[in-house]
Amino acid sequence: MTDSIMSKAATMEIPINSNGDTGTLPEDDSLEQGSQCQEIPLDDLQQVMVSGPNLNETSIVSGGYGGAAEGIIPTSSIKGPSMHHSSSSSSMSADEASRGVAVEKFDIMKKWGLNTYKCTKQMISERFGRGSRTVDLELEAQIDVLRDTKRKYENVLRLARALTNHFYSMVQTQHALGDTFADLSQKSPELRDEFGYNAETQKLLCKNGETLLGAINFFVSSINTLVNKTMEDTLMTIKMYENARLEFDAYRADLEELNMGPRDAATLARIDTAQQQYQIHKDKYERLRSDVTIKLKFLEENKVKVMHKQLLLFHNAISAYFAGNQQQLEQTLKQFNIKLKPPGADKPSWLEEHDRETEQERESRAHTTLLLLCLLLVSHFSPPPPPLLFLSLSPSLSWKPPLSWCS
Repeated sequence: MTDSIMSKAATMEIPINSNGDTGTLPEDDSLEQGSQCQEIPLDDLQQVMVSGPNLNETSIVSGGYGGAAEGIIPTSSIKGPSMHHSSSSSSMSADEASRGVAVEKFDIMKKWGLNTYKCTKQMISERFGRGSRTVDLELEAQIDVLRDTKRKYENVLRLARALTNHFYSMVQTQHALGDTFADLSQKSPELRDEFGYNAETQKLLCKNGETLLGAINFFVSSINTLVNKTMEDTLMTIKMYENARLEFDAYRADLEELNMGPRDAATLARIDTAQQQYQIHKDKYERLRSDVTIKLKFLEENKVKVMHKQLLLFHNAISAYFAGNQQQLEQTLKQFNIKLKPPGADKPSWLEEHDRETEQERESRAHTTLLLLCLLLVSHFSPPPPPLLFLSLSPSLSWKPPLSWCS
């Protein structure tokens, strides 16, 4: 009975009139609905209770039970919070990625700051004599010798460049002086032989000077490569070795300080971490020390080989030049595979000069050529134009009228 009443209440329709007052529900309709509810079989009712309503087919009636179809809104069109699941998950992944990058950068800065602090502390301790440093006496001596050698070779390079500049100026002066003597020999008949001898001498000296300049330039280039590339590369490795030595001593001092303190649980964990860092920096220090030793050995061998060749070249070239032995000077350059540039090799050829002309110059030349052709055609098929008009059209052209015009 209770189930029938609840079913009746669930299916009741409350009509509302135009004034907003509720109408009366006829008793026969309610009794008829109640009798219909009582006639529902028990098995069907249990089937409905078990299966439950289908939410996808449920509709909301806006105009009362059994109202017009316009007010029906299917629940399948209503979307829940699952719509924003993909967008929220993508935003969460982006936030996690950015957070991970920030944490990684923070860890890098933290490690760098801690390492810098330890190295600065170790450096100050060494300066004031409070801390100990790892020293390899043999390697340190070789490094000092290399730095002193580099300073001396830089001085040799500076002087060689100065010699090149001064000698180049002298060769240019000899070339100008030889041209002047040759010109005077043509204009002074009474001193033609004397000026001619001096002109030939200066030209020969200029030629030999250019050959010697080629040898000196090769010497300067080789010394520059040895000093500013080979030695500099070894010194860069030495700087890395010195930094690794400072880091190794800093972490070694930190480990010794922790070992001297109390041994509790927190201290033991810090000691284990310090021991790992100490071992890492020790391996790095030993590896770089081995690299420096090998590079110093190869640098010494390369330096001896290069300087033996360059000093022999410099000596033979200078001796042959000041002895006036042109053949020996040329033979020295051939011996060391030095090729001289011919005079005027740096100047562009006629084709290169032609290619460098601007488009405006080409158009101007084409315009002038076209004007000349037009005037020549006019001279053959029409009376002669006034000479002044022709000159005003092309003042840069030297033009002579035909013989027929003069007659």
